[in-house]
Amino acid sequence: MTTPSNPFGQVLVALVTPFTADGEVDWPGVAQHIDDVIRAGADGIVVTGTTGETSTLTDPEKIRLVEVGKDVSAGRAKIITGGGSNETAHAMQLAKQSEKAGADGNMIVTPYYNKPTQAGVLTHFRMIADATDLPVILYDIPGRTGIPIEYATILRAAKHPNILAVKDAKGDLAQVSRVLNQTDLLYFSGDDPNVLPHLAIGATGLIGVTANIAATPYRQMVDAVNVGDLKTATAAHKQLEPLVRACMTHVPGTVAVKYILHGLGRIGSPRVRLPLVGPEEWEAAQIEDEIDLVTGIPGVDFSNFRPDRNAAAGGALPRIAGTTR
Repeated sequence: MTTPSNPFGQVLVALVTPFTADGEVDWPGVAQHIDDVIRAGADGIVVTGTTGETSTLTDPEKIRLVEVGKDVSAGRAKIITGGGSNETAHAMQLAKQSEKAGADGNMIVTPYYNKPTQAGVLTHFRMIADATDLPVILYDIPGRTGIPIEYATILRAAKHPNILAVKDAKGDLAQVSRVLNQTDLLYFSGDDPNVLPHLAIGATGLIGVTANIAATPYRQMVDAVNVGDLKTATAAHKQLEPLVRACMTHVPGTVAVKYILHGLGRIGSPRVRLPLVGPEEWEAAQIEDEIDLVTGIPGVDFSNFRPDRNAAAGGALPRIAGTTR
């Protein structure tokens, strides 16, 4: 649900980027997958984020993903550009290009690898937010970036008119509650096992990985929370638990989701780009064991699940490296 106070939606999918077997973007597959998740209940799509393999996409691929998303969604879901860059100037450039391509919002990740001070983090966010009129989601994921967005930094960032939301993958529910009490920021759960706990303390919605496979139960969960129906929301949470474990426990989420989507016949190849690689035999077996525990998820029929470990093996080198310029 998008409103003037929430321009992003509530059930946002952190979209995988389908590739061909040789590692090039499968553009028809991208369009089909976007349509699939919207039909399943998503009202927001985050392209070029972590799950979309932003680190190995070229800038032209990133912009085209926004354009394809806008074309396919046709107003049914918001298209958010994600990932950004750990170089402030490059992130500003990408934001401007994404806005021109029709993006509805910009998700800015904490600068990774550089390990700036909190003053540097705040300056990075403010300058990117100043670069366009797009509403901004800050992405707090210290497990990948090496640094958190500290509480005081979030409060200062919240004063920027374009910074409207946080995607929380830090897992500090106490901080989330504290910020919700003291700002008007929207919060999105960025941690699939904790979507319901986030919603229960006041989060707006989710930006989910598992939602690539099963957006419908997340739609049911969010809709139930919106009307105070904890029983229905909890049932959806329990139903999703083994699938979340399959996606988020044994290999990177992108790898597992592509493996599962391909096994369901929903994407043409499970290929990922190096340095990501497909699951090894024992990892694939663990994913499949978790899938055996999944029952009754609306919109997903695992009786037709046919995983292909050989197709998923290894990783691809694309023809063009994802350079910063």
